Amino acid sequence: MRHLIDAKELLPEYVSELITSAEEIIRKPGQYAEKCKGRILATLFYEPSTRTRLSFESAMLGLGGSVIGFSTADSSSAAKGESVADTIRTVSCYADICAIRHPKEGSALVAAMNSGIPVINAGDGGHQHPTQTLTDLMTIHSIKKNLSGLSIGLCGDLKFGRTVHSLIHAMSMYQNNSFILVSPEELKIPDYIRQEMLKQNIRFEETEDLTRSITEMDVLYMTRVQRERFFNEEDYVRLKDTYILDRHKLALAKTDLAVMHPLPRVNEISVEVDDDPRTVYFEQARYGRFIRMALILDLLEQCEGGSLR
Repeated sequence: MRHLIDAKELLPEYVSELITSAEEIIRKPGQYAEKCKGRILATLFYEPSTRTRLSFESAMLGLGGSVIGFSTADSSSAAKGESVADTIRTVSCYADICAIRHPKEGSALVAAMNSGIPVINAGDGGHQHPTQTLTDLMTIHSIKKNLSGLSIGLCGDLKFGRTVHSLIHAMSMYQNNSFILVSPEELKIPDYIRQEMLKQNIRFEETEDLTRSITEMDVLYMTRVQRERFFNEEDYVRLKDTYILDRHKLALAKTDLAVMHPLPRVNEISVEVDDDPRTVYFEQARYGRFIRMALILDLLEQCEGGSLR
């Protein structure tokens, strides 16, 4: 059984195949409108979500399939104490493929180990978010025409930001990429990621100064400070407005900078820059639907041993 649990599984060859498939779906949507007819996607979302859940559901519906699931833990048997392992065993009886989001790190792996259907990690705590990474890679590829030789700035919550962790893993697999990690001291990347980058001789610098470092970036990946990851409300309030991208800062950047954000944003990107052609976060959300369509097709195809394309 093939699953997608960790961004480390997104090898460049596989990413290239999925991007090519997604681009084909964009060009010829009618040819894919019934590829998953009769198949069911289960969306098991123990945490709130807008883009990820709806893009998965939209992706499956766009392929002619159906969707079942829940959008909060309170509306599932988790509220009664049911384990993830038992939930996925049950869901495997009703669906052909599953996307799961859970606040606890490692929960998607537990689901995959107990599942009779392909499992897609739609975010597990502060750990990984591989389908957002696919979305990010497709966005960067579409704008920059390659995934190598880029200076990638990541700004905000780098400690709990699972999208950041996954993107670093993925972009480190491409040649000559470097990273500028912008965060306050309390929200720096976890040490295990820093050690991995050092071990692989990945070029990176850590700074607290976005205004200075934005001039060097080809891509700027902004993130919100995540209130739900803090145990102390005072710490959240103190850090939440550390970085705000506005017209003044954006004026210092390269003319071909790509400003990305996994969304939702709070106030870390001012709405005054939404009309700047360098901001691509809503386009990024659009790409998420098509790359998930490609992924669903691929996993179902491998599971069923036949071609759906």
